[in-house]
Amino acid sequence: MPLQAIGTNMVVHMRRRLTFGPILVIILLGLMYLDFALTTLALPAGAGWLNPRGTNFPPGLVLLLLGMLAGARGGYELARLFRACGIAASSRHLTQAAAAGVLIGGLTTGIGEAAMVGQWAGPLLGTAAGLVVFLSMGFYIRDKDLKGAAGAAAAAVFTFVYMGVVLGFLLAIRREYSIGVMLAVIVVVKACDSGAYFTGTALGKHKLIRFVSPGKTWEGLIGGLVTAAAFGVGLLAVGKAYYPESLGTLVTLSYWQAGLIGVLLGATGQAGDLSASVVKRDAGVKDSGAILPGFGGMLDMLDSLLISAPLAWWLFHVMS
Repeated sequence: MPLQAIGTNMVVHMRRRLTFGPILVIILLGLMYLDFALTTLALPAGAGWLNPRGTNFPPGLVLLLLGMLAGARGGYELARLFRACGIAASSRHLTQAAAAGVLIGGLTTGIGEAAMVGQWAGPLLGTAAGLVVFLSMGFYIRDKDLKGAAGAAAAAVFTFVYMGVVLGFLLAIRREYSIGVMLAVIVVVKACDSGAYFTGTALGKHKLIRFVSPGKTWEGLIGGLVTAAAFGVGLLAVGKAYYPESLGTLVTLSYWQAGLIGVLLGATGQAGDLSASVVKRDAGVKDSGAILPGFGGMLDMLDSLLISAPLAWWLFHVMS
């Protein structure tokens, strides 16, 4: 492709990101506010099972539904990628597996009573994982054709965990700390993405892992990590100054810890991005889809959170 065409494509791509990005942020903030507002409302009669430990709607309910929708779309995209890799994955089945994974992860992630299902978290998660394995096997041999059934069932289990269960850590952070802390995790990880993208575009010369993601550079990675660290420190400063009650035990974090958390979340976010690139490169595509202008597919949007969300949960519990 001529250099002029490449430059034009980059400008168009960046313009779409800058246009559609703020729209996504506004939508997410609106849904987060709705989730918070719902927790101030009392449960209707007969709906006490939704929150055994309180009388109001439980925190994270709106975000759980949002996660199931996003996960389902990601599962649909993964099915397309797996088929391109020669695995006969069903779009319907992987869509369901991903949505079920988000639901189970959202219900079971957390320590003790912090999990929405309390002491039943472990048994529920284990039972759900086992069901995904055996139901997937049954689904793919329903026509009495065993060829490719094992690989397709393995793809379903991969999707259940990769696009589903791990997102439960974001919901656990929302329940155990606050919606603001969950938002901060997302902002830090995405700040690294943006910092890496813009720094790499402007200064990138040395390829990071060429055979996995040809566009990523060491300069971009460094720029992204610096950006993530700065956002980590800045968000902690804002939280301590204006919303200390929302931080919970995290109010004791020092600024160097916030910077370190930013670097670690940024690094794992980039690792998550690279893990998705492995699947996409194997399938021979650049983006998992085109549903989000300037960003690609839902998997392209969520990939950096798939490893960083569990890490954030662990770091918060260890450091606070």
